[in-house]
Amino acid sequence: MNWKLALTTAVLAGLAGCAPQPEEPPAVDRTSAAGSEASEPLASGQEVQPNGKIIKIAMLTRDPDDPDTLHVFDPRLIKASVGDTIVFVPTDPDHQSSSIAGMLPEGAQGWEGEINEEVSYVVPRPGIYGYQCVPHYGAGMVGLIVVEGDGMTDNLEAAQEVAHPGLAGRAFNEIFAEARARGLF
Repeated sequence: MNWKLALTTAVLAGLAGCAPQPEEPPAVDRTSAAGSEASEPLASGQEVQPNGKIIKIAMLTRDPDDPDTLHVFDPRLIKASVGDTIVFVPTDPDHQSSSIAGMLPEGAQGWEGEINEEVSYVVPRPGIYGYQCVPHYGAGMVGLIVVEGDGMTDNLEAAQEVAHPGLAGRAFNEIFAEARARGLF
């Protein structure tokens, strides 16, 4: 009986070598959304190649500068460049980060994070990017990314016109005022 098993195994092994070979995989398009050659293929959902610069934003239950202020991103306003990687860090539990519809440059896909999970987003084009912590949006846990470059203010007016629940509207008014005071736009 053992010789039958050995013979069957040998025949099957031989047949496996006769199977048709798969076609060669298609070439990978290494052109980023910006139209430049990239050295690596884009990661799933990524619109442009990262440039290596990482900007971290903490998701906090209490503002480190004002303990009476709850549910904040720190910092809540940043200036970035195309290709910068924005990393939202769940420093405190029960927070997440998501882009806000109407507060993204035209054609940008945005992001949607999970609660208590780090979120990374490579900014794909110049413009204004508004973001929120969904569970604490109405409590004013919002922020703004200003990405410099040609067309960076193309969606500024539309972003400022977005209506927000609860304290988020007031928080965005403060953030836009701070951005103007800092000369970001």
